[in-house]
Amino acid sequence: MKKQDSLFVPLIISLSVIIPIAVALLMLFPDVFHIESTTIDFSSLPFFHAILNGSTAVLLFTGFILIKNKKANLHKAAMLSAFVLSSVFLVSYVTSKLTNAPVPFGGEGVIRYVYFFILISHILLSVLVLPLAMFSIYRGMTGEITKHKSIVKYTFPIWMYVAITGVLVYVFMSPYY
Repeated sequence: MKKQDSLFVPLIISLSVIIPIAVALLMLFPDVFHIESTTIDFSSLPFFHAILNGSTAVLLFTGFILIKNKKANLHKAAMLSAFVLSSVFLVSYVTSKLTNAPVPFGGEGVIRYVYFFILISHILLSVLVLPLAMFSIYRGMTGEITKHKSIVKYTFPIWMYVAITGVLVYVFMSPYY
């Protein structure tokens, strides 16, 4: 194990456990973890989240095209930008969960089943994206290209799915916000 692995691997694993637990607690106990704000209106955050997710998907696709065209430095910039947007999303999502009351989905019939399939798969796969993205970035930044390639074959499609379904969740929910 490389010296830096002894620092970064436990850090990535710790964040990959702590962050989903914290988000799950916010989702499961919205009355306990709620902050009232009388000065700032946070109701537009879901739309902002859709913009972040859509932009992340565009950056992921751009990074994919760039690396296929052997433009490694531009690929790195696109992927790091995607990670930054995903990180901003995470902070904003936590803020939204702390400040906005839960909004139930009001759709009925087949659309309800479609929505919940997309939502549940989005949530479950988003838990996987965090460690996959961090390990992919870490291995790419340390020049361990073989390890990087072995991880990104899973990271890319899962992260892309999560980004696109994040936008779809907003589209489904927008009439109820």
